[in-house]
Amino acid sequence: MFPTIYGIALEGMGEDAKFGAAFLVMAIVGGAIMPLAQGMILDIGGSGYTDTRILGVPEVNFSFILPMFCFMVVALYGYRVFKVFPSK
Repeated sequence: MFPTIYGIALEGMGEDAKFGAAFLVMAIVGGAIMPLAQGMILDIGGSGYTDTRILGVPEVNFSFILPMFCFMVVALYGYRVFKVFPSK
């Protein structure tokens, strides 16, 4: 699937294709690193079933702050692109 996604995503980008390719590769790396980082947050209280609280929230729930932050970055990027390159 990735070669198809890669080809479609870079189609018609011209000189900006190298930047688009870099962002696609970073997305793959982020998809590999973020679950590990979320797991590290989950392991703060140890590897057992102890429920450590972080800022008053169970660590399992708190760990979802990381994906929320990532989605916020993507949303801000999309909003900026929408404002800079309005649709025709």
